[in-house]
Amino acid sequence: MGGESDMARPGRYTVRDDSTSTAVEILADGRVRVGGDGGGGEPMTVTPLCDGRYAVSDGHVTTHVRVTGPPDARFVSVGGQAARLEVEPEGVAPRRKPRAGAGETSAPMPATVIDIAVEIGQHVEAGAVLLKLEAMKMELPIRAPRDGTVSAIRCRIGELVQPGVPLVELA
Repeated sequence: MGGESDMARPGRYTVRDDSTSTAVEILADGRVRVGGDGGGGEPMTVTPLCDGRYAVSDGHVTTHVRVTGPPDARFVSVGGQAARLEVEPEGVAPRRKPRAGAGETSAPMPATVIDIAVEIGQHVEAGAVLLKLEAMKMELPIRAPRDGTVSAIRCRIGELVQPGVPLVELA
C-alpha cells in the first residue's frame, strides 16, 4: 500500500502486531486477501485516497484506514484504534527490533502523551496499557513488555516525546 513498501507487490506476506500473525496475499489485480493458508476470505479492494488514507472494501462494507510511519514501523489506524505492524514476505524470519533498555518502554514515533494509566509502585502484567500517546490523530497505547513493577515514569501528560526515549521503567 502506498508504493513505499514491498507489500504493494503481488505475493504472500505475513503481517504481525504485538500478539498475532496474519497471512495476507496481494493478488495480481491489486486486491488483497486476508487470512489463512491460501483459503482466506474474499478478496478486498484497497483504494488509495490521499495522505496515507485508504478505503478498504469487501464489496459490501467499506472501511477507512490510515497508514503512517516508515516501511519498517508501520502504524495502521482503523476507527481511531492504532496498531504497529511488521510486514514480511512469506517465509522470511521477523526482524529483530531495537528495544529500550531492560524494563523500559519508549515511543515508536514522535507523539504527545495523552494518558498515564499507571503509578510508581504499581504491579503490571505483560500487555497492560501503561500510557497512551497521540500521533497524527492516532491513539497509540504503550503496553508493558513483561510483568513487573513500575519503578519510574519519565513523562507527563501533554509532553511531546521522541522515539527511543524511555517513558516508563519496570523493575
